Amino acid sequence: MHRSHPCSGLGEAQQTHAEAPAEDVLQRDALRINSLLGEEDCSPAPAPTSPGTGARVPTKGDPLRSLPGALQYHVTVGFGTPVQRFTVGFETATNGATLLQCKPCATYPEPCSDSFDPSASSSLAHVPCGSPDCPFQSCPGRGCTVNVNLNRRFRGNATFVTDKLTLSPSSTVDKFRFACLEAGLRTTDSSSGILDLSRNSHSLASRAPSSLFTVAFSYCLPAFKNNVGFLSIGAVRPEFSGRNVSYTPLRSNAANGNLYFLELVGIGVGGPNLPIPPTTLAGNSLLDLHTTFTYLKPEVYKVLRDNFREWMTHYRRAAPREGLDTCYDFTGLNIVVMPAITLNFAGGASIDLSIPEMMYFPDPNNFFSIACLAFAATPGNTKIVSVIGAKAQASMEVVYDLRAGKVGFVPYRC
Repeated sequence: MHRSHPCSGLGEAQQTHAEAPAEDVLQRDALRINSLLGEEDCSPAPAPTSPGTGARVPTKGDPLRSLPGALQYHVTVGFGTPVQRFTVGFETATNGATLLQCKPCATYPEPCSDSFDPSASSSLAHVPCGSPDCPFQSCPGRGCTVNVNLNRRFRGNATFVTDKLTLSPSSTVDKFRFACLEAGLRTTDSSSGILDLSRNSHSLASRAPSSLFTVAFSYCLPAFKNNVGFLSIGAVRPEFSGRNVSYTPLRSNAANGNLYFLELVGIGVGGPNLPIPPTTLAGNSLLDLHTTFTYLKPEVYKVLRDNFREWMTHYRRAAPREGLDTCYDFTGLNIVVMPAITLNFAGGASIDLSIPEMMYFPDPNNFFSIACLAFAATPGNTKIVSVIGAKAQASMEVVYDLRAGKVGFVPYRC
């Protein structure tokens, strides 16, 4: 469920039904996209403040690098034996580690009640420093531990361990690797951790049951915050369950090997693909859970925007809203008709977007109000990449078949 769902265990359910302001969403998206795809910071690492406390962590592959903002969607899973259950975010764009708040957490006064207790689990094992399962170049001791210092102040420890992961009473993963965040370190949101579903070899996606009849994982993101969706691990392929699914091949990207990239080959507005040259569309399209809007290369976005405006000339235009530059005022109307936007991918897969998936409404419960096209040009230094955000993925099941190297889309699943 979404973190602001009325039944969310995160305490973030909002009293208002209004969406976050567009400028906040755009800023969050821009920070996230640049953190995932922007140029690397090549400045030298600061020197350690004391012996044994400055373990060098590589920029690429650093599982502790914080992404901006809170993760939008959460599930409840169990760790250890006996099971300790926690609400965690799930993420397809981590840098290679599941993260979990762990005791002791006494460095700062935050509550420790939602933290895993390693001493209470009979199945926990520590990852040795220097083993293939330890991502750090050096450690202050024999265990795979790093001491994190910011501005010459100690912030806490992160220790890699393995333990039993319980997804449901009938679905468990033994010796699952994750990082215990100890002594004051906090995850980037108010949950107890982040479940890694990236392409990294240690992720839950890589540990999912693999066969000709199953997929690694799939999810369905609810289109509205008060609805619920699902996350499924090792589920039966949708085509074997009688559901229509279209697949597109995954693309490789050496610079961002943990991320899921597709090839966008066409965009339709109310019909066939727009006249966009293949060379202009060419490039990677990142499929991302926690970017809200969809971002296209500037020259591609301009064609989409101008064509959409031509379809909508009979509606009242509204002022742009903080970066969303194609807005309309539907106040007082009884019916709104607009062209569906279709995203077409290599291999014949496509996503047909209805009004909730392609428009941003400050008041999501009232379609007869102000609405803006939920697309924009890619921000910052990432203009060669498109990003398919969560809003465009809503209501459909997105299927990750890692064995066959492809992603599928099943419409109208939640």
